[in-house]
Amino acid sequence: MTFRATVLTLYPEMFPGSLGHSLAGKAMEAGTWSLEAVQIRDFATDRHRTVDDTPAGGGAGMVMRADVLARALDAASPPGDARPRLLMSPRGKPLTQARVRALAAGPGAVILCGRFEGIDQRLIDARELEEVSIGDFILSGGEPAAIVLLDAVVRLLPGVMGNEASGSEESFEGGLLEHPHYTRPAEFEGRAIPEVLTSGNHAKIARWRHEQAEALTAQRRPDLLAAAQRQK
Repeated sequence: MTFRATVLTLYPEMFPGSLGHSLAGKAMEAGTWSLEAVQIRDFATDRHRTVDDTPAGGGAGMVMRADVLARALDAASPPGDARPRLLMSPRGKPLTQARVRALAAGPGAVILCGRFEGIDQRLIDARELEEVSIGDFILSGGEPAAIVLLDAVVRLLPGVMGNEASGSEESFEGGLLEHPHYTRPAEFEGRAIPEVLTSGNHAKIARWRHEQAEALTAQRRPDLLAAAQRQK
C-alpha cells in the first residue's frame, strides 16, 4: 500500500523540497509514497483569488477563510478518505515519535498549512482537524512543519531505511534519547573510542549503550526519563 500525502498550501512550489532527496526522494521514486501539493487559491471564488479576510473582533493580520479552505479540503479528501486531516499549528499537540509511527502505519495524511494569523476556528471544528505542533516556536507558515512531519513519517515506511533496526534504536524509541555513536579512526584529536565498544562483548555493549542513553536523557530531557520510568 502506497502512503499518500496531500498538502494544502498557498505555496505548492515549496514541495517536495527536501522530501525529493535522500531516503524520502528515493522512496517517492520507488512508489513507496506519493505527495500532492494543492493550491488553496484554486478554491477561491473571486477574481482576486482571495483566501483571507480581516479578523472578527479586530486585531492585526488576516485570517484564512473557512469557506475557501472547506472547498479545498473536501476536494482533496472526499467522503470515505481514511487519511487523518492534520493542521500544522504552534498551538497543536506536540508531535511525538509515537504519533509519527502511527501515521506511518496508516494510509497517508491530508495536511493543511496555515498562513497569516491563523485559520477560521469554524473550519477546524467542522472538518475535525487534528492540530499538530513541531515545537514551541513560530514559523511563517505550516509548510516547513509539514515537511518535517512527512520526513519523520516517510523514513519509517517499510523498505525506506536500509537497516530496519535503525528506526528502533534511535532517540525517543523506548522513551530515551539515543546513546552516543563512534566510528573510525580509533583516535581523534586525542579522544579514543570507548574501550567497551571494541571489546566484542555484545552484552556489555548493549548495557553500556542503555546506561549512556539514560544518562544523556537525565541530563537533557529529564521529563522523558521520568515518563519512561513510570512505564516500567
